Amino acid sequence: MMLCYDGKLSLYCFVTASVIAGLPEILFRLEFDNYMSYLQNMWVIHILLYGFLNLLLALAFRGFAYRVAVRATFLGYVFAVGILIFFCSSASWQMFGIYISVLAFFHYSEFLAIAWTNPDTVSIESFILNHSLAYGIAACSSWLEFIVERYFFPTIKEASSISYFGLVLCLGGEVLRKMAIFTAKRNFSHIVQNKKAENHELVTHGVYGFCRHPSYVGWFYWSIGTQLILQNPFCFVAYAITSWRFFHERVLIEELTLLNFFRGQYVDYQKKVGTGLPFIVGYKVEL
Repeated sequence: MMLCYDGKLSLYCFVTASVIAGLPEILFRLEFDNYMSYLQNMWVIHILLYGFLNLLLALAFRGFAYRVAVRATFLGYVFAVGILIFFCSSASWQMFGIYISVLAFFHYSEFLAIAWTNPDTVSIESFILNHSLAYGIAACSSWLEFIVERYFFPTIKEASSISYFGLVLCLGGEVLRKMAIFTAKRNFSHIVQNKKAENHELVTHGVYGFCRHPSYVGWFYWSIGTQLILQNPFCFVAYAITSWRFFHERVLIEELTLLNFFRGQYVDYQKKVGTGLPFIVGYKVEL
């Protein structure tokens, strides 16, 4: 399946923004610093570069294309800045840079995966940047915990086996979720459907042969992995509990819908394959 126009546009913007974000550091390393003495602040350069990129986008695109481009550009720029923080900042900030890159890539790859596999349903919501108020509060809480703990105990935020294990958990969760999307293809949606489409099929092969909800499993472990990267003990516990409750409810709602769509076929599938989420069995019914 070919990548649709909106997917290609987002990919160009994401990659271009990532490259441009790295230019100041590259030029500095090459000692092309005639403008450095004038600005004397890398953050000022990034603000100017990002502002210039947004000006170009406003001139080049309109409507939905502009909304896609500006979000992909933002995520690409943040992704690259996170990498720069990891390589260029003090030890106590390095893993925050990795976290930023992981977060930005996750949200961008959600849009790209939908644009590639199910372009008819792609929308601005496919970036899931505005997932929910609770999601935003959770993200801000993790940033606040990291900053406060780093201020008082900077050494506990330095890279360790815990933070790298969190990175592995995030990468594994990311891969599993995207495998689920690419396996389900047009049968996947960010929104639980309440009406069965004519081409809607029950997917039981690939990663769906190992767990019934691989996309949720991937997201669950990605979520708690982000807090291990930041080494946030309080948010780790809060994320684990909150994510479990969210997916417990989400699985119940989705499986009730799937049982209505596929009836005995889904009951047989339930008997053979678990949800993949710890202590979550899903909606069971005997026919």
